[in-house]
Amino acid sequence: MKWIIYLLLIVAWLYALWVLKRSELPFWRFLVGALGLFLILMLMVRPYIIQPLARLVAVLAGGVGKLTGTFSAFFKYGILFINSKSGAITLQIDFECSGVIEIIAYVSLLAFFEVYKLNEKIIVGVLGTAAIIFANALRIVVICEIIHFGGMDMYYIAHTIIGRLVFYALSVVLYFYVFTKPQIIRTKVGKFTYGHN
Repeated sequence: MKWIIYLLLIVAWLYALWVLKRSELPFWRFLVGALGLFLILMLMVRPYIIQPLARLVAVLAGGVGKLTGTFSAFFKYGILFINSKSGAITLQIDFECSGVIEIIAYVSLLAFFEVYKLNEKIIVGVLGTAAIIFANALRIVVICEIIHFGGMDMYYIAHTIIGRLVFYALSVVLYFYVFTKPQIIRTKVGKFTYGHN
């Protein structure tokens, strides 16, 4: 039954996109397109990619932990084990920590961002997704290192504040280079243009 509802939502979304394209309303097409694709991917794709993403982040972060000897990863379960001066703690890379929401949001925005051609969107999409995964793994490494050296009392500060600041700072850089800079470079006002198009 849920797949029938999903199919009806997709048909309604595609019809809305068609109407907005025919009406020459690019902003609204971008907004409806990106939001609709985000919801579709969250409903239909997210359940299947959470665990593989959690494992990949555990592999990347665990590699650093193995090199530094400060924490270890159990890749199959997406779990990190951190020893600290005040004891040991286990962290599970779950839905929020997998980066799935950020990846789906990025892909959804990029899909309807009209500055790029299709082949550019594919390349930028793959590279940007990889960058988000690496940024998320770096966030997890920072959290684990703070807990290892600062103790379990540092968990809240490491996870809620510092880890998020690291991840969001890297995300802002990514969004600048993917969305803002190309938009500025390809802007054309009359005969004036920043780019070579």
